Amino acid sequence: MTAGTTPGDPPAFSVVVPSVGRPSLGVLLGTLAAQRGPWPELVVVVDDRRGRDLADDPCEAACAAAREAGLPVRLVRSGGRGPAAARNAGWRRVRSGWVAFVDDDVELPPAWSQQLVADLAAAGEDVGAVQGRIHVPLPADRRPTDWERGTAGLADARWITADMAYRRTALEQVSGFDERFPRAFREDADLALRVSAAGWGVVRGEHLAVHPVRPADDWASLRQQRGNADDALMGALHGPGWRERADSPLGRLPGHVATTAAAALAAGAALAGRRRTAALAALAWAGLSAEFAWRRTAPGPRDAAEVRRMVLTSLAIPPAAVVHRVRGELAVRGLLGGGRPGPWPPPVRAVLFDRDGTLVHDVPYNGDPDLVKPVDGAAELLAALRARGLRTGLVTNQSGVARGLLTREQVDAVNARVAELLGPFDTVQVSVDGPDQPSRTRKPEPGMVLDAARALGLSPAECLVVGDIGADVEAALSAGARAVLVPTDVTRAEEVESAPVVVRSLAEVVVP
Repeated sequence: MTAGTTPGDPPAFSVVVPSVGRPSLGVLLGTLAAQRGPWPELVVVVDDRRGRDLADDPCEAACAAAREAGLPVRLVRSGGRGPAAARNAGWRRVRSGWVAFVDDDVELPPAWSQQLVADLAAAGEDVGAVQGRIHVPLPADRRPTDWERGTAGLADARWITADMAYRRTALEQVSGFDERFPRAFREDADLALRVSAAGWGVVRGEHLAVHPVRPADDWASLRQQRGNADDALMGALHGPGWRERADSPLGRLPGHVATTAAAALAAGAALAGRRRTAALAALAWAGLSAEFAWRRTAPGPRDAAEVRRMVLTSLAIPPAAVVHRVRGELAVRGLLGGGRPGPWPPPVRAVLFDRDGTLVHDVPYNGDPDLVKPVDGAAELLAALRARGLRTGLVTNQSGVARGLLTREQVDAVNARVAELLGPFDTVQVSVDGPDQPSRTRKPEPGMVLDAARALGLSPAECLVVGDIGADVEAALSAGARAVLVPTDVTRAEEVESAPVVVRSLAEVVVP
């Protein structure tokens, strides 16, 4: 039960919205602010744009408009790592008993929150997730296109996080979404299967969201074939029976394999001078391709643009699907580097430390190496971590450079002294940005943690960040790393309360 509630209170919930800054985000937040029923305790919008333009921030603009309407909105950044990572960065910021995930391209009818709360109240203690219903409006004056029909399939799909609520304790038990799924595909099914395997029920509710068909270019269906690599990951994680448990049929992949094999045979036979074999294989390829194109074209409007789109993509999709599936199979077998995938989350392989106040006593804007004094237990902890084969790193804000109080050379000299006293670090990341300038690296932004993981050849999930203030924890959560807070006299009470793990000293830091 959420703190501050009583048995008669309606279930408390928060909303998490991953976004890439589409105009539809403002529409969604507007419909959320217009709810007739209870408002969420918190709305966390997660900006997941990669290489975002700091001077142009559509997510901040949409959030500002929602705040003006009274909605409690918080905006965080996740560094462009995909919807699974963005949702994790969101739900780890909330404290309510339930987390409702909605996509930034849905619209919520005015009764949505009333229906959601009723669904959550009806959920038994063993229910870990409640799926909403999705309505996809299609054109009334013509037959839908292939893209529109594909979007309409969301209405019947299981476990779609375009509108789905999870109990926070269930998310904590399974460590949330598996961030090895980089696209909006299969990450929701993977989570539901792990939550179910942990003993929770996953049920359908009555709360309804509207999912308009968003615009798409001619090659959108071709890009969707990247999801075949995610199917290989699903098989590696959940075994050969995952499709039955997830109610996910095999689809067209066998046909794509046959089509691609016929094309390859035709080309090979032609090069070998086997004209009859080449002709027969080419005829098989043409027939399979024509059948696939017609199957996609026949239910649609059949106008010139749609016919052209279907013909071109139907020729390109089979080999693309096969290539992505082969790439996925090679990856899960460890043949493309990284090793075979194990359970989520992976073990910690690196520990990243804040510098001032965490490893060394804080001397504001220190540029003098002679003033560096390690805190108690720092040398012992670092030695123990290195003895275990763990990598170590520094991630430190040094805004004194932007303020004109330090030079970068002085910062580097102090860092060198820290390494002299505590041993060498495998990566050192420094942000010299000031608090009043846009920055992707200055904590609480995730940039330094992401850069450190990249420099070490690790995923952020394989890193643990140790710091003394909330900005260190925030940077870790946004990056997808784990976090430990070691409070000092400057740590605020609310930072301690919101941190996932708090210890009294470096000697108590435990690396899982």
